[in-house]
Amino acid sequence: MAQTKLWGRGQLTIPVNLRRELGMDEEEILQINLVGKSLLLTPKKLLGDGLARKVEREMKKQGLSLEDLLNELKQERTRYHREKYG
Repeated sequence: MAQTKLWGRGQLTIPVNLRRELGMDEEEILQINLVGKSLLLTPKKLLGDGLARKVEREMKKQGLSLEDLLNELKQERTRYHREKYG
């Protein structure tokens, strides 16, 4: 397990072996999430861009619009509420 020190203005250094393993460079942008009492750092490019492209391609394949998805979500919420609360 690697350790690092938090510096003056909240900066930290990620050990070089971990950066190399993840293919990170000096200018890498990281997403920071609070999970319980822990910080989860992930390369920003992994969180949104790839997923957004996959969803967009699948929506086009299925002939779906954002409005279609939102309407379906509304119907699912109604169904869930009815099943859960009567």
